[in-house]
Amino acid sequence: MTQGTELRVRKSITVKATQERAFTVFTTKMGTWWPADHHIGDGVFADIVIEPKPGGRWFERSQDGAECEWGSVLAYDPHDRFVLTWNLQGDWKYDPDTARASEVEVRFIPEGPDTTRVELEHRHLERHGEAAEGIQTSVDSERGWPLILTHYADAVVG
Repeated sequence: MTQGTELRVRKSITVKATQERAFTVFTTKMGTWWPADHHIGDGVFADIVIEPKPGGRWFERSQDGAECEWGSVLAYDPHDRFVLTWNLQGDWKYDPDTARASEVEVRFIPEGPDTTRVELEHRHLERHGEAAEGIQTSVDSERGWPLILTHYADAVVG
């Protein structure tokens, strides 16, 4: 990686839903559509929670109630956008050091009365140091954000 280079991944999907529904399904029902094998906790995956306020937590919960941090909420603007820190490192372990965290911003842009474009940007991946390019490759792969957004699109119309 060249010093000073900002690494990012951008993805976009258009869903058949109002802006409000698109935002709500993404932020409050993530555990219903997130691929269950995309979790880092030790227990059996149950849910993903985004606390709806700046400074809130982003974490997964296992069926036994144990919680595993993923990041925190930087911005929460219903129904327009939210920004989360991604504190997962190259070994898929949580690191509380925000200087080593990338960011995930998701925007919801109405394109019609029942159609919304969802734009996701995973940026500042270079903050992960030596693991940055590996994380970028992983989240940009077909099993990364593209798969996750496909699951989301299927859920939002349901």
